[in-house]
Amino acid sequence: MPPRKQLLGQIIKQLAGGVHEGMIQEAMMVQRDEGGQIGQILVRLGHVTDAQLTLALGQQAGLEIIDLDENPPDAELVAKIDPAMAEMFNVCPVRMDGASMLVALSNPANISVLDDLRFVLNCDLKPVLADEAQIKRALKGGAAAGGADALAAAAAEAIEGDGDANAAPVVKLLNFIILQAVRDKASDIHLEPFEHDFKVRYRVDGVLYELEPPPPHLATALISRVKVKSGLDIAETRMPQDGRIDMNIGGRSVDLRISTLPTMFGESCVMRVLDRTVISLDLNNVGMRPDDLATFRGFLKRPHGIILVTGPTGSGKTTTLYSALNEANDPGNKIITTEDPVEYDLDGIIQVAVNDEVGLTYGRCLRAILRQDPDTILVGEIRDNETSAIAIEAALTGHLVFSTVHTNDAPLAITRMVDLGCEPFLLTATLEAIVAQRLVRRVCTKCKVMYDPSSDVLMELGLAPGSVEGKQFAYGKGCDTCHFTGFKGRTAIFEILEMTDRLRELVMDGVATDEIRSVAKEQGMRSLRDAGLLSIFDGVTTVEEVLRETIDIM
Repeated sequence: MPPRKQLLGQIIKQLAGGVHEGMIQEAMMVQRDEGGQIGQILVRLGHVTDAQLTLALGQQAGLEIIDLDENPPDAELVAKIDPAMAEMFNVCPVRMDGASMLVALSNPANISVLDDLRFVLNCDLKPVLADEAQIKRALKGGAAAGGADALAAAAAEAIEGDGDANAAPVVKLLNFIILQAVRDKASDIHLEPFEHDFKVRYRVDGVLYELEPPPPHLATALISRVKVKSGLDIAETRMPQDGRIDMNIGGRSVDLRISTLPTMFGESCVMRVLDRTVISLDLNNVGMRPDDLATFRGFLKRPHGIILVTGPTGSGKTTTLYSALNEANDPGNKIITTEDPVEYDLDGIIQVAVNDEVGLTYGRCLRAILRQDPDTILVGEIRDNETSAIAIEAALTGHLVFSTVHTNDAPLAITRMVDLGCEPFLLTATLEAIVAQRLVRRVCTKCKVMYDPSSDVLMELGLAPGSVEGKQFAYGKGCDTCHFTGFKGRTAIFEILEMTDRLRELVMDGVATDEIRSVAKEQGMRSLRDAGLLSIFDGVTTVEEVLRETIDIM
């Protein structure tokens, strides 16, 4: 009979001085009332620190705990692992234990990183648990490689290797590429083979940047390594494939969504980087102005109806919807989502991933969801007559439905829904509001420069000189912080159309989109261009960003 797993609360009492049984019982009462994990509840109540919880979880998992201050790591072993890789995985070699190397981890859930490290260090590894701050101090002596130099060094090492997907130099090169992407907060990594070269590009703040390219002959090995990590068929190179890789980088949970595509010169691979520490699922942080935020929060309190969020791919629709669901999430509100794919795990919300390969379509998911007694439903995308009809049916039967469509602005979403086969009388009975959005890059605050706009700039924006009197515009001149781009991060601009009786009449009459847009503006809708202008006046973004992302529709 296997030994019984020791209870986490009892381990914490042993490890954390000052924690007594009353605190454990208090946390258990909170757990019974609200749910959640006992360790996180103890941290939330202030009874233990994150570091103490990590050590307790490690002991519960059966890992030996080591004090690196009392047992300093072997300097020669530390030198064997690249500083950037050590930082990426938050690990530190300690000493040899027979034929095995003792490696200190700061996160007990990060055992999977040892698979990659075995290739790099070429020996068997035995994990032990150490305090994160001690690991950082132990590694401090080594200067972390970074940027193009690190990539070039890793590529040079890979050239000398045999080019095998599982060879240590190829593993190291891929790890550097991913590490750099996560450091720079890239949303996508592109590995693209061409006839005479192999491009590596990152998309940061919506813009693609090219890195120092690795040698072309490494393309096959590097992409094969990605396929191995994501569980794809490396022998299949004629068909597109999709997969995912879950990684823990420096204590951060990062999800990579993998897509391969056969091209004339080999497989192209794109990795979508979903870094949960970068995304803040909080409505206060999505970029809405105070008046828009108050209006949008009012939509969340509606008992039923459809709320649509519209915009092109990569405009932040998912973040806005997830933030809305996060705010609406409480024990009295059952929320179910159907998505393709599920991008972020939301605690307390039931999420269903569409799987067309086995016949689990949006339509089939939605029909099943309606039998699960939900209060609020998220439909990842309304893309055809079936999904639009079921969304309307759900709203008519007393559910609040959130979804997305792809249109250029809010009024066009109404036309899109009618084109998908929605009867106007059903649409007007269920549609409550439409939110259109775009993402614009923020001016870097470290190198922001204010200037007075010229008449040409004002003409491009359709503004009269008198309308901006006393206002200064901003741009970033470029610095180390923003990698000399002048921009750091992005924010959203919004156009919110709230359905009124007048607008419902127009939809029923089948009037043109331009008339709906005109009436919506008369009733207070702020267009995307107008929202962009306010961001310019606030010094948040630039004229070029607003002109690139919005169209001035009269």
